[in-house]
Amino acid sequence: QVQLVESGGGLVQAGGSLRLSCAASGSIFSITSISWYRQAPGEQRGVVAIITSVGSTNYADSVKGRFTISRDKAKNTVYLQMNSLKPEDTAVYYCRVITRSAFTYWGQGTQVTVSS
Repeated sequence: QVQLVESGGGLVQAGGSLRLSCAASGSIFSITSISWYRQAPGEQRGVVAIITSVGSTNYADSVKGRFTISRDKAKNTVYLQMNSLKPEDTAVYYCRVITRSAFTYWGQGTQVTVSS
């Protein structure tokens, strides 16, 4: 079992920045990748960024150059640094983990609202 707790969401003006955190606990040794997803009202949940256990990263085209995913192994925490935020970035952001046994765990989500 892996438990995930997200934090760092909030209200920010367009052009501003936020940093989201995803703290993992439990069977963290089994994690193969951690991703950030987001879901806006009326839309499907979609991947934003992913970081693997070896540190490889990938991003959705809509956030490339603006968002950065990183990790602090000592703190068992993954971050999503979001710069140059746009109103279309408004969504609930979720942290997702995949383990070696192909189990998936989700956090509770954190709201990000970008005002124009």
